[in-house]
This record gives sequence, C-alpha cells and structure tokens, in this order.
Amino acid sequence: MEKGKVYLVGAGPGDPKLITVRGLEALKRADVVVFDRLAGPHLINHARSDAERIYVGKLPDRHTMKQEEINRLLVDLALQGKTVVRLKGGDPTVFGRVGEEAELLRRNGIIYEIIPGITSAIAVPAYAGIPVTHRDLASSFSVITGHESPDKLDHSIYWDKVTNATGTLVFLMGVAKIGYISEQLIRHGRPRETPVALVRWGTRAEQRTVVGTLGDIEEKAKAANLQPPAVIVVGEVVKQRETLAWVESKPLFGRRVLVTRARSQASELVARIDELGGEAYEFPVIETKLPEGKEAEESIGNALGRAEEYDWVMLTSVNGVDYFFRWLDRFGVDVRRFHRAKFAAVGPKTADALALRGIRADVLPESFRAEGLLDRLADQVAEGQIALLPRGDLARKILPEELRAKGVRTVEIDVYDTELSVPRDIWLPEMLENGEIHTVTFTSSSTVVNLLEALRRLGIEDPRKSLARSEIACIGPVTAKTAEEHGLKVSIMPDDYTIEGLVQALVERGRKGD
Repeated sequence: MEKGKVYLVGAGPGDPKLITVRGLEALKRADVVVFDRLAGPHLINHARSDAERIYVGKLPDRHTMKQEEINRLLVDLALQGKTVVRLKGGDPTVFGRVGEEAELLRRNGIIYEIIPGITSAIAVPAYAGIPVTHRDLASSFSVITGHESPDKLDHSIYWDKVTNATGTLVFLMGVAKIGYISEQLIRHGRPRETPVALVRWGTRAEQRTVVGTLGDIEEKAKAANLQPPAVIVVGEVVKQRETLAWVESKPLFGRRVLVTRARSQASELVARIDELGGEAYEFPVIETKLPEGKEAEESIGNALGRAEEYDWVMLTSVNGVDYFFRWLDRFGVDVRRFHRAKFAAVGPKTADALALRGIRADVLPESFRAEGLLDRLADQVAEGQIALLPRGDLARKILPEELRAKGVRTVEIDVYDTELSVPRDIWLPEMLENGEIHTVTFTSSSTVVNLLEALRRLGIEDPRKSLARSEIACIGPVTAKTAEEHGLKVSIMPDDYTIEGLVQALVERGRKGD
C-alpha cells in the first residue's frame, strides 16, 4: 500500500479566520483530521463531510492523549495510505512539539509538510491593541514559555539574559506563574513600573485583558480572577493599548452567537456577526435538497409545463427561488413562458434572488412574511386567477388558503425538502451547559424544531434547559411563536423581519446589556 501524507498545520490563535490559505486547503482535502481544543471547533467544519475526525484532547470521560501516542497515531494513519492533517493551535513550531511529530514521520519514511500558523505570541497582543514592536518603544521581542513549575522555569530560562535581551517579552501559557515571573524580571533588572498585560483567550469571544505593572500585576490578576490560558506581554508597548485597542469597541465584541440556518444560507449572517466583532458559531440544523420520487417529479413537471396559464408566481423564500429555477432547468422550461404572470416576492432577499435571474418582482410587501404578502396582494388578485406557489415541503398553509378564499386557484409544488441536519460537534453541549453560547438565532420555525432534536441526538436530555442559559433571537413572529410553543423564552426579535434586521436587533440588545 502506498503511504499517505501528513500535514502539520498551524490553526492560528483561535479566530477561525486566522488560519492560512494553505492550511485551510490542506484541511479541506484531508481524509483524517487529528485535533485538540486549541485548534478551535469552527475549523473542523471545513473538513470533508466524510473525513474522519480524531479528537486527542481532554473529554469528561478521557484524559488528553499523550504526545507519544499522537506521534504514533499520525504514523499509523499515514501507513494506511491516508492524507492526514494534524491541526495545532497557533504555530506548530512555537512550543507546539511539531519537531517530535515530524521526526517520527521522517524515520518511518512518511512525507510530511509543516504549514505555519499565526502564533498567539503576536496575534493575541494585536487583538488587545498591543504591537509587540514599535519604532520608539521596542525594536525586538522574545517569546518565552511560561507553562512550567518555578523549578523548571529556572532550569529552562536564563533570567539574567532574557530579562533585558529584548524590548518586549511575551510569555505563553504562564499566567498561573505571573507572580514568580514578575519577581524574577524585577530581580534581574526590569523596573517594577514596567507595563504588563495579560490577555486571556485572545481573538475569541472570551477575550479579556488585565493591565498593570510588574509590581502589581499578580494582585490585579487575582482580583480579576484571570484564569489560563493567557498571553503575558511585558514592556513599554503595552501602553499602546490605551490608544490602539480596537476589537473591544465593536458592538458585538464578547458575544458568541449560534447560527442554526443551513450552511448554504448562513454566510450573510455569519459575515455580519464577524464584522461587528461577535463570534459566529455555525451549527446548521437544516439542509435542503431536491424532492425524491417519481410522483414528486411528475407533479412538478406537470405544473411547470403549464407556464403560460399562470397569472401569478409567488415565491416566499430564497430557497424557493433557487429550487424553482433548478426545476426549470431540469425540465428545460424557459422562464419566458411565464410571460403572462406577475412575480411576487415575500421579502427583499427573495426579490434579490429573482433579480439575479433577470426578473424584477412585481409585488413586494412592507412586512416580510406571508401575511404581509397577502395584505399587499389584497387589491391585486382576482377571482378566477391562477397562482403558482413553488415552496418547501414545510411551508405554512396560510398563503394558499387565503388565496383560495379569494377565489384564486393555487397550484402548490414542493420544489425542495427540508431535512434535519445534526453536525458532528463534540463541544456544543458543554458550551451550552457552561453558558459559553450567549445568543441562539433562529431564522425559521424548522430551525427551532430541528435544533431541539439535534441537541437530543447529541445526548442532551432536556435541550430547553440547556438553551435557557442563552438569549433566544428569532427573525420574526412566526418563528418566535414556534420557539415559545416549544418552551423557549424569546428575548430578541427585530421589527424588520430580515437577516439585517436580526443583526441590528442583536446589536441593540448588546447596547442595552452594556
């Protein structure tokens, strides 16, 4: 059997968008991903759906896999002919033990590649508004391990040389030893007034910064109950934070928002949350697909074959538009055959999806839901007209029922099916339990129902209890009603029932919280 290849990939400091392009490419082609918690849960979602995922970190019922076992695991997987990604937090060559992994791979004749990552030694201070160098303050910096006992620190660090070797000192993983580290730096020549910053979970929603001096930072860290992991920055560059702090000023800073809509539709919401300083945690609980079966296909084909008969084509979602045109293409139906019909869209995004196909919506309501569309159509539809409604299998019945009450003949076709999706996520149950998911967003009734079921399948007996620790945000009243019927307390709902309206409601809620 031909041997596989191993990519030793730096995942960056925590923010999933800080992985390198080459690292992401390797992750997407991997047969197996070997990872721990520092790699971040978001990145694993970029792996192929059929890729094997091997978690080597600590779980409630299992200790962290020893480094020697990880080394051997990488070899064994490669000997099976697999393409393996070992995903490591930060940069794999900075206290990442990549040398040990690479050495064993080399001894076994396995091809490997080291893909650097953005080290937390630089990225975490940057997210706290602290450049590690500055023309007027520091022309050099050192990166030092701090994750040792005092005896080991004295053995591995030459304090008399390190203390004044460079303008800036960056200690990784040393917050639990901050008192001892400060003591040694003062003893070996750094003034007690030297600025110090401790940055916990930098680049993530939990980012928190404590600033002091070598003389008082231990006391301040205890008062703030600052726990590992944290990066320690020592030097005059810390003062730059007073003017350069940037991420904390974003309106959604510190908020982790669960996004439950289908991955194919989540990009706009995820991008806006990210842009506003929040951390979007994707957990898509729905997926859409073409209906299967001869009966469904024949029904859709027959309806589209009568294109010239329709007075209206009414579309109530972007998915409806997308799948409607997929079926037109599948049956070879030219959209110009609908020349008699007016096109109605339930909201601006649906209208935009139509516009991308060269069709301008004739009717667009002020309230972006079925009831709003009905109000807008009240004086435009007439008895005897025929309306085509290309929709999903879970669409509400109010639109066709009300149209029929007005004497309009409705032809409903389910152009797509909505199904439950349960992402492979080992962290979400614990994060919900610990209150690490600050807001849960729902953009349709199906996302409500499916999230509850997905959490049950992940082993949560009472999903409502777990979700009670998070704020619930719904895109509109229909979705909110479904959430409340399932025992959830809705605290955020926009006046404008759109993704942008939902985002602005999240921002407004954050301001009130402040």
